[in-house]
Amino acid sequence: MKLNRLEGKYRTAAQASAVVVIMAGMGWAAVPLYDLFCRVTGYGGTTGVAQAESDRVLDQTMRIRFDASRAADMPWEFRPVERTMDVRIGETGLAFYEAHNPTDEAIAGTASFNVTPYSAGRYFIKIHCFCFEMQVLEPGETVSMPVSFYVDPEIVDDREASGTRQITLSYTFHTTDMPEDYAALNAAPDPDAVQQ
Repeated sequence: MKLNRLEGKYRTAAQASAVVVIMAGMGWAAVPLYDLFCRVTGYGGTTGVAQAESDRVLDQTMRIRFDASRAADMPWEFRPVERTMDVRIGETGLAFYEAHNPTDEAIAGTASFNVTPYSAGRYFIKIHCFCFEMQVLEPGETVSMPVSFYVDPEIVDDREASGTRQITLSYTFHTTDMPEDYAALNAAPDPDAVQQ
């Protein structure tokens, strides 16, 4: 009788431990799985990414609106060069955003983005984008940053997104930690400096 109770306690402890391990694993995998889900479905305005231009261009146009904002701690000035652009569906568009660092120190930043309406997110395809990499601006530096994109022609076959006539691409810049190699590079002595 005592042996059965002891076996029952071990079995319960083993089951509880298994539940903890499974829950921890699910918690660890939640972020990458959610990111994958958003990229595949366009959920939340997540855009698609392609290595090349579309092989099909339709005779229908889409108005693309460009929006820019900054996180509260980001001192840069940030704006789209053009506010709107009309492109044919499937045609590659090229737009530019401008950032300026008005401070007296180098600042690193990364851009988060989304597309509205959300139903168009999976059809807005970026080929190249400044948002794929961290940006570092020196004191007083101004840069022009490109994004090339197209609207996937499959949007016209999607019952939910086919009525879309305008897509808004929004970026928000956030400050980020300066890369270690950047700080080391700037701390290195100038080889052209005259030694006395």
